[in-house]
Amino acid sequence: MKALVYTGTQSMQLRDEPTPEVGIGESLVRIEASGICGSDMHAWHGHDARRVPPMILGHELAGIVEGGPHAGRRVAINPLISCANCSDCRAGLPNLCAQRDLLGLGRAGGYAELISVPDSNLFTIPDSLSAIHASLMEPTAVSLHAIHLAEKILSRPISECRTLVIGGGAIGALAALLLAQKGARHISIAETSAPRRKSLNAMCDANVYDPLGKELPAQNHFELVIDAVGSGITRKTASALVRTGGVISHIGLQDNEAGLDTRRLTLQEVSFIGNYTYNLSDLQAALNLLADKSIGDLSWVETRPLSDGAVAFEDIHHARTAAPKIVLLPANG
Repeated sequence: MKALVYTGTQSMQLRDEPTPEVGIGESLVRIEASGICGSDMHAWHGHDARRVPPMILGHELAGIVEGGPHAGRRVAINPLISCANCSDCRAGLPNLCAQRDLLGLGRAGGYAELISVPDSNLFTIPDSLSAIHASLMEPTAVSLHAIHLAEKILSRPISECRTLVIGGGAIGALAALLLAQKGARHISIAETSAPRRKSLNAMCDANVYDPLGKELPAQNHFELVIDAVGSGITRKTASALVRTGGVISHIGLQDNEAGLDTRRLTLQEVSFIGNYTYNLSDLQAALNLLADKSIGDLSWVETRPLSDGAVAFEDIHHARTAAPKIVLLPANG
């Protein structure tokens, strides 16, 4: 099969790879759509020791089951693999499983024509939803999970909150769309890329601004701040802009540098939540929202053939694309 392989820092190669072996309780899925995630970019930059080249990355996936009892089934794939037996898994928290793994992390991912997946990780795609949009189930679930955790501790409903999303990539963009769907009082998005700011302005009703510019929000302003970047700089920004008694929902994993103002968090009773992936109910809810078009028509998603995947990584790196999300299509090359 053809696969786009991460071969080293800032290096991807399209090459022939063996067809994946299918274990007991697994299915072979022909990939129709595979999104490029920020964590894949992080690995491509050589900043993720867990993803060791050569490796097939990619975990935002949708396709068709090739054979076996589920043959012909259109599926979106939950890339998170857990033990299913520990106390966290039994509590419905597989994302906290000590033995968790992820497609495109510990085992081969979906920048390929085929992938083997546990049957329990398959979600049926509604007839109304394309494979391209179904591949957004995973990043949508990430954003949905982060907002859901924040809702549990916000002092007032989302509809009454001023909200800030830091980072206008797919996770940030989807978070903004979900906040709008929940009726957030005011939404701001901080994004450094001018082309991406233009796209964000077109896709949602929000105050999209350049955090490196002169017109910045006031400090102590937002009841909810979602950090979809996760760097020392964005943690510092979140610490300053979150309102007294507010919530910082931290999704991004760009670096582990200092920046979070723990003194202010303590003195102003600001809640800081770390968010990792999702649970099964988040994934199903995300798929339902996508199928119902509850967060828009998703026309901002850009597609490219798998053969152009290496160039797509370069374009994202150099900010040569305005799209918050690029989805690779193995069937198109």
